[in-house]
Amino acid sequence: MSELAYKTESNGVDVYRQFVGGQWLDAGGDTLDVTNPATGSVVGQVQMATTADAEKALSAADEAFQSWRRTTAKYRADLLFGLVDKIQDHTERLARLITSEQGKPLAESRADVGMCADLIRFAAEHTRRLEGDIIPADDPNEQIWIQKLPHGVVVGITAWNFPAALIGRKLGPALAAGNTIVLKPSEETPLTAMELVELAREAGIPEGVVNILNGYGKDVGNHLVTHDTTKLVSMTGSVRGGREINKAAAPHMKLVRLELGGKAPFIVMDDADMEPAVEAAIVSRFANNGQVCTCNERMYVHAGIYDAFLKRFKERVEELKVGDPLAHEDVDMGPKINSGELDKVHDMVQHAIDQGANVETGGEKLTGGEYDKGFYYAPTVLTGVTNDMDIMQEEIFGPVVPIMKVDSFEQALDYANVSEFGLSAYVFTNNVKRLMTTVHDLDFGEIYVNRGGGESVQGFHKGYRNSGLGGEDGKYGLEAYVKNKTMYVHF
Repeated sequence: MSELAYKTESNGVDVYRQFVGGQWLDAGGDTLDVTNPATGSVVGQVQMATTADAEKALSAADEAFQSWRRTTAKYRADLLFGLVDKIQDHTERLARLITSEQGKPLAESRADVGMCADLIRFAAEHTRRLEGDIIPADDPNEQIWIQKLPHGVVVGITAWNFPAALIGRKLGPALAAGNTIVLKPSEETPLTAMELVELAREAGIPEGVVNILNGYGKDVGNHLVTHDTTKLVSMTGSVRGGREINKAAAPHMKLVRLELGGKAPFIVMDDADMEPAVEAAIVSRFANNGQVCTCNERMYVHAGIYDAFLKRFKERVEELKVGDPLAHEDVDMGPKINSGELDKVHDMVQHAIDQGANVETGGEKLTGGEYDKGFYYAPTVLTGVTNDMDIMQEEIFGPVVPIMKVDSFEQALDYANVSEFGLSAYVFTNNVKRLMTTVHDLDFGEIYVNRGGGESVQGFHKGYRNSGLGGEDGKYGLEAYVKNKTMYVHF
């Protein structure tokens, strides 16, 4: 077997190895099946790593860092641009792989790949913009230099909802700043990540600069987070997972960046343009089956337009097509990621009903025909809710949205801010005073005004409260991947 063979075949499916120190090597753990949530069929397997494998990956990354950190910004940028070209050349293949292991429609999978490429491209463009400062000193024969230097070995832990983009979000800035990286993708969707790392190898990124292994958080993940070699942990995932990582990292004084959950309010005022608001509410709730941390999770609609808005919104929800995205490319929604997530969403709906909510449409698992093979849930709208109901406070992460009537913009803001989350929010209004009020009074890190969701790579993706620590994307996100060194230079 060639040491660079990144996958073999067993029982008709690809078996992916681990990439450590520039070589594709066998991992020491068991083999894990990766299934298509639309059909239940096995679409690939990955070899699971052990803590010994994690040790080798960290050692390889640390060794590579000693030379990588001394490379020029242009050299790193050129390699990253080469990786972008590779990703774009393989967009369709990667998109189909994403859909097969994660379940989102192909159009969304192509956008996932595109976002991955854009994030890496932005990082490549900014390698030469990580600038320090020369500050006047109090002594006339002295200067103060602020140098920006890479941390060292970065550990990137990614979630399953964006298998490509989340890899790009961590790999791009880490390498641009001169760090090396060890990646651990979600066990639910590891295949896309493995293919992306093979493209990084083909693009000529030096041995040990990028490493990837698959493993469970309780052993491999914990080892990566707590190891002395690791200087920065960047994780995207659940609040529970983020808390565990933060707790594990704290005794070791690790730098931690966490992008966690959300409970985005979607506020529609009586002066809003209704049709664009309805369409934005649809896309922002039901894209990727609602499995997006910035999704529209709860809606506050002004009493003056509530009835008309609800009527039109319900009509659009009932038009959504649900099915296997590889069998029907025109579907709007695929399956939930697994049976546990499907049951969780259904239980939340049932609990909301028990608390007094009304089901306007949906509210059930989809069964019969191809639905019996996967994990499908009907697009669901709930009314009759109050702001203290669990469905208005807990992250759903599925195709369900509760809608409340509000009497004023101030009431909507008050309700919106009652949340343990603080990632994203949506506001639809044409009133400039209301818009400016959101700057100070809507306590969320990312606000979409008169548009649907979807952050730009040059923006800053940051949440407040339980939505995370630090932030990602843009020049502010890139700053997290460097450390400042102050030098007082007397001459």
